[in-house]
Amino acid sequence: MGNGHWSDDVYRAAATFRARTGSADFAYSASTKARPASEWKAHPDLDPLDVGVRESRDSAEHPQSTPIVVMFDVTGSMGSVPVAMQKQLSKLHGLLLRKGYATDPQIMFGAIGDAETDYVPLQVGQFESDNRMDDQLRNILLEGNGGGQKTESYELAAYFLARHTATDAWDKRGRKGYVFLIGDEMNKRSLKARHIREVIGDEVRRDLDPRSVYRELQKRWEVFYILPRQTSYYDDPQVRGHWQDILGERVLFLEDPNAVCDLIAVTVGMLEDVVDLDDGLADLDDVGAGTAGVVGSALARLSDTVGRVPSRLPAGVAGTDDLI
Repeated sequence: MGNGHWSDDVYRAAATFRARTGSADFAYSASTKARPASEWKAHPDLDPLDVGVRESRDSAEHPQSTPIVVMFDVTGSMGSVPVAMQKQLSKLHGLLLRKGYATDPQIMFGAIGDAETDYVPLQVGQFESDNRMDDQLRNILLEGNGGGQKTESYELAAYFLARHTATDAWDKRGRKGYVFLIGDEMNKRSLKARHIREVIGDEVRRDLDPRSVYRELQKRWEVFYILPRQTSYYDDPQVRGHWQDILGERVLFLEDPNAVCDLIAVTVGMLEDVVDLDDGLADLDDVGAGTAGVVGSALARLSDTVGRVPSRLPAGVAGTDDLI
């Protein structure tokens, strides 16, 4: 996947058409939730069961692909975040491309729920370079349930990304892609083997330690957790400490959920060594985003360490996945 080119005109025309016809931006979610919950399923394009591998590949159009994964917790209050991001999607792509933050970005969207309680605990799209990324984002089912124990199945999403993605950025150039998990709760205490079998289809027979899953994921991906305000546990010290213990300074506390696209773009630009934090914030002012303050606050700790944590391996170094 990952062919074609993004068009702001196509994006705006589609939004205008939906507004004129009264169509919902997240039409699949609306139509699904109008049915009995027992019939809820992931959109066929986002169903992770037995999909094999989601691929980000180079092409004549995009010879230096940069894979970016954005996965949302869609339980409870978190359902507002993908809605906000969909409205800002053209800004994200504009910053990545027109400001040169990433070469040939290919973006994959997905959604995270609770494998213990939800009908659709995981949704995973494709890596896209054109307006199909808007389609996949709008096909996410905003289930809105969750288990109510201050945990969701982030570790199940991390497992999928560690075991079921392949990128030319890594295979050809030893360059990591980017994973942004957006939520407000903690991982489950363990990743249940039965959840892997039921949701993804892998014949795993023992439960896994979530920390080992994240260690494997970090071998090929720069992994971030974004905790936005206006969610249930933004100020919860247990949630904050849980994620900081796993990801350190790569836990980003975002005061305004509407700035998530800007935060992702500047983070990528910094780790790609294209801009430093001051330059990135100046670019936000240049495009009239009005989010430089909250993005700067979210990235202050990361900015101090970016130069000491390379996102690239030396040329010719290949990566291998360890079995957990």
